[in-house]
Amino acid sequence: MRESLKAGGRLEELVPGGAHTYAKGPDQYPADMAPVIDRGEGAHVWDVDGNEYVEFGSGLRSVVLGHAHPAVVEAVSRQLRRGANFARPSRIELEAAERFLETVPTGEMVKFAKNGSDVTTAAVRLARAHTSRDLVAVCRDQPFFSTDDWFIGSTAMSAGIPEPVRRLTLTFPLGDLERTRELFEQHEGQIAALMLEPEGMPDPPAYLRALIDLAHSHGTLVVFDEMITGFRWSRGGAQGLYGVVPDVSTFGKALGNGFAVSALTGRRDVMSRGGLQHAHERVFLLSTTHGAETHALAAAMAVMDVYAREDVVGRLEDRGRRLTEGVTAVVQQAGLGGNILIRGRASNLVFATLDESGEPSQAYRTLFMRHLLRAGVLAPSFVVSAALTDDDIERTVAAVAEAAAVYEQALDHGDPTPWLGGRPVKPVFRTFA
Repeated sequence: MRESLKAGGRLEELVPGGAHTYAKGPDQYPADMAPVIDRGEGAHVWDVDGNEYVEFGSGLRSVVLGHAHPAVVEAVSRQLRRGANFARPSRIELEAAERFLETVPTGEMVKFAKNGSDVTTAAVRLARAHTSRDLVAVCRDQPFFSTDDWFIGSTAMSAGIPEPVRRLTLTFPLGDLERTRELFEQHEGQIAALMLEPEGMPDPPAYLRALIDLAHSHGTLVVFDEMITGFRWSRGGAQGLYGVVPDVSTFGKALGNGFAVSALTGRRDVMSRGGLQHAHERVFLLSTTHGAETHALAAAMAVMDVYAREDVVGRLEDRGRRLTEGVTAVVQQAGLGGNILIRGRASNLVFATLDESGEPSQAYRTLFMRHLLRAGVLAPSFVVSAALTDDDIERTVAAVAEAAAVYEQALDHGDPTPWLGGRPVKPVFRTFA
């Protein structure tokens, strides 16, 4: 990995954190084993040394169809020849808005932007304006909602964020309506919005409907963050699968198959506060030079076209199920069923690495990832793309079997340190380097 190490070192000199999103940083990978990518095709990537990997996670879940998908590349290339940005809205902005609202029919208006933080922060501003309240509550059991102060101030990386801003964000527990009811009672008439990813709880439809009813009884809006669930749970996200309608929701990631496009959508009476046709005080909702770049909207429309023609969600579920079955079998065979766990929806799998006591372990995560990388599997998670093949799954299962054999040795030894090759990987949200 000589060239990757050289390029990675230079990145750390020039880019704070060595990457433009912390989840891609070198500290998230075993020491001296973070590849720098040269290109990707389908479910595979090649690093600058020429090493090939089966890739999971797929651009932090954004590349749902696979890298360089022909329909998306063609649509983007065709649009770029027509221009990318103009002084007035382009025809494709209307076409993309109509197509999006057909795909996500729970929304009545939509505004496009470039990334998830743009639209989640816009949702917070909109809810505050609509309710004339300041506080926002986010689900404490879900890791990320925005890079902006209103959310980051509630994390372990709150340096640089004024204390008064930090106090404006509350948290509530996933799946616990009684504790959420108590939060409303403690801050009666002050909470503008509840924000959560609509997944990860038992009986999601019943819980989500009850949560919306609870919030509405206190005059609070509900915002679904569908960055991950959108186009993975269904074309319309978790709300489309469960038949639940939030006040506002946000989409991104898979919407553009890796191209930078996100969407804020919701009820007309709420969304219109950011427009020109109402009598209320105006809301500076979203105003971005690059928010409606034509090639990104072309990518989104191409993705929606593929979903209309093909059962992409069904393929994601099938790939995830097959992977889970294969990995579970070799892990059980190695006697590690209590140490290496596959969790999540089939289309959105993650793995947990537990130590001798059954506790989550960054050291064992490092060991596991290290041996997957050696076998040509790049896996910060086991999130699949629709491009994953049976051969890719077999290759991954074989890599897990090899890693499990080393994992078993480390457990028997009672200390994984000799197998780490250096410092363990670290969580993104931590107070000090």
